[in-house]
Amino acid sequence: MKNVLFVCSQNRLRSPTAEQVFSKRRDIEVESAGTNHDADNPLTHGLVSWADIIFVMEKAHRAKLRNKFRTSLKRAKVICLDIPDDYEFMDPELVRLLEMKVGRYL
Repeated sequence: MKNVLFVCSQNRLRSPTAEQVFSKRRDIEVESAGTNHDADNPLTHGLVSWADIIFVMEKAHRAKLRNKFRTSLKRAKVICLDIPDDYEFMDPELVRLLEMKVGRYL
């Protein structure tokens, strides 16, 4: 089973939506986190080490991940989805984008 981590800034809209959408799958374990220090669930070295695949929503998240968590990124594949912070939690358009962009990697 693969461990999949979704990352955005605050862990309030995009990454929790992704976590909820993909949590129904039986072939993966999913978590979500935010890169900001005041995120609802802040990104940690433990989460980064746990992940086999990390989906970041923007290039800035990938840069923060690589800068702050480089020592924990040994085995995880990092994929940038290029999804801007323009959506509400469980927005149907966000769900459609996530299913389209993430599905090909899983």
